[in-house]
Amino acid sequence: MVLVILNIVIVLVIIYVVPFFVYGLATKVVRLKPPEGASPARFLISVLVSKIGTAIAFVLFFYIARNTMSGQWFLYAFIWWIMIVIGEIGQAIGPNYSWKEAIAGLISETIYLPLSAYITELLIGLK
Repeated sequence: MVLVILNIVIVLVIIYVVPFFVYGLATKVVRLKPPEGASPARFLISVLVSKIGTAIAFVLFFYIARNTMSGQWFLYAFIWWIMIVIGEIGQAIGPNYSWKEAIAGLISETIYLPLSAYITELLIGLK
C-alpha cells in the first residue's frame, strides 16, 4: 500500500507540474491569457484539487486492473488520453475556454499521461 500512496504522490507531481511548463510556453508563443476573475492562488488551488482526484483515480484504476494492464502502460495511458482529450474538446466548445487552452491541455496530457503510466507500471505493476 505504501507504493500505491507513493505512486499517487509522484503522479500528482507529474500531472500538476507538466502543465505549468506547457501553459507557460503557450503564454509566450500563442499569447494564451491567464484565467480572469480568480486570484492566481485560488486558481492554482482549484487545479491542485482537480489533479489530486485525477492522480488517485489514475493510480487506483491501474492497481485494480493491474492483472490486465501490467505490461501495457502505453495502452493504459492512451485510454486515459482519449477520455481527457474528449473532455478538452467539450470544454473548448463551451464558454470560457479557448481552443488555445484546449491545445495546451492536449500537449500537457500527451506528455504527462504516458510518463505517469510508465512510472505507475514501474511502481505497482506486476513483475
